[in-house]
Amino acid sequence: MAKKTQPQSKARARKRRPGRPRADATSLRERLLDAAVSCFTTDGITAASLRSIAVKAGVTPAMVNYYFGSKQRLLDAFVAERVLPLVAELGDGIRAAGEDPRALVAAFVHGLHAAVRRSPWLPALWLREVISENGALREVLFNQISKHVPRVLAARFAALQQEGALAAGLEPRLLVVSLIGLTLFPLAAEPIWRRVFDAADIDYARLESHTLALLDHGFGGPHAR
Repeated sequence: MAKKTQPQSKARARKRRPGRPRADATSLRERLLDAAVSCFTTDGITAASLRSIAVKAGVTPAMVNYYFGSKQRLLDAFVAERVLPLVAELGDGIRAAGEDPRALVAAFVHGLHAAVRRSPWLPALWLREVISENGALREVLFNQISKHVPRVLAARFAALQQEGALAAGLEPRLLVVSLIGLTLFPLAAEPIWRRVFDAADIDYARLESHTLALLDHGFGGPHAR
């Protein structure tokens, strides 16, 4: 007598390992990272819990634990997969900008605005987790981010100053601080200044253009005359 074949659904069920997530692993993992970003931004990294992240993603806390094991490993994944790629791309743009100070400034401003368009959470998280005392990402800035963007940019400005291409009165390191302040702060404070000035008409292209014009005046550009 021919052996009966079991339905394919039962065969698949028998092969599945106990506790293995049924959803596509990559898409679910990305969904969990998205939920983590949302909770980190609204609640702060310290206050955000694996439970709140699970609720945001619509899964059980056990699922978050399955993919990441702990909150620290989830935070490490967020830094490695969401933060550092933005930093690396910004650094690549700066290195490709050449030796003109205006080109370097434009590369930074364009690159940062592009990063924020793709990752709108960046300015708020920067204020909360880097600028604020005891921010959870401050050491990440010191140990991983600073060598890719701030120090590279400051070194470029210092070299240009030695060549006479940058005003002698500028401090290259503080120039980088000023650039960050003139780009990230307006983006982080957007809900405030839009309401104060009834500024719904100002889009991101206009904000970026304004920042570049303001910086160009500081370098003695044609608009300053």
